[in-house]
Amino acid sequence: MSKFASFMKDRKKVKENEKHAVTRFLCDEKGNPLLWEFRHITSKENEELREGCMVEVPVTGKPGMYRPRLRTNEYIRRMITASVVFPDLYDAGLQDSYGVKTPEELLQAMKLQGFDVSFEEKVEEAKN
Repeated sequence: MSKFASFMKDRKKVKENEKHAVTRFLCDEKGNPLLWEFRHITSKENEELREGCMVEVPVTGKPGMYRPRLRTNEYIRRMITASVVFPDLYDAGLQDSYGVKTPEELLQAMKLQGFDVSFEEKVEEAKN
């Protein structure tokens, strides 16, 4: 038996998908917030998403020199989009209903950012 048997892939726990209500404005017929299903992103997927959101920006005062910069908002949108299992953000009918053409635009249109609660409401909730 290998001294690394405990580290073998078959010993690794599988991360289960998680369900969360992302906004209180999308509800079922009883008024309960709809649950979205999310999967965990692998390290490789995360690396690919980050690399796809990098741009070279000029270094001030140093002509011809550039440094990498992450387009953070785009990276976050892509990462969340890649992790959403349900609803299907790639569904053309769902995109059409919001008047958008990409999964990232649909995500934004469906109000995932959580801006449905004011900052003051969050402060009050934290106090209690």
